[in-house]
Amino acid sequence: MIIQILDHITDEIKQIRIDVFMKEQGFEDEFDEIDETAKFVLLSIDGKAAGTCRYFPSDVAGDAHIGRMAVRKLYRGQHLGSKIMMAAENAIRRDGFKTCSLSAQVQAKPFYESLGYKAEGDVYLDEGCPHILMRKIL
Repeated sequence: MIIQILDHITDEIKQIRIDVFMKEQGFEDEFDEIDETAKFVLLSIDGKAAGTCRYFPSDVAGDAHIGRMAVRKLYRGQHLGSKIMMAAENAIRRDGFKTCSLSAQVQAKPFYESLGYKAEGDVYLDEGCPHILMRKIL
C-alpha cells in the first residue's frame, strides 16, 4: 500500500470519483474549481488506485475542509477509508491547521464519528443527498 499527498488532481483520482460518486451514487456535479487548488490523498494497492480524498482551507480560520473521500467498491471493508483520513489529517496538521471539517453523507456519519468527528448544525441536501457538517479538533 502506498499513500501519496499530491498538489494536483490526477486521472486516477478523477476515475475513482467518477466510479464512486457519479456511477454508483448518481451525483452529477463532481468536479469544481476547488480541484484546481486543493491537495489530494491517493491510496494505491499493488499499483492500483483504491481510494482518495481532497483537502483545502475552509472559510473558518485555522480549519481545513476534507472532501470527496471515496474508496472503490473492490477495496471496501479493509479500513482504507480510515487510512486515507489519517493521511489527510496528518498533512493538514503539518500545514498548520488546528481543525478539519467535512460535509458527510448522513449514511457515513458513524464512520466519521468513529474517527473523532462531531456533527454541527442541521442536515442539508447536496444534490438531493442528505449531508451534515462535521468537525474535529486536531
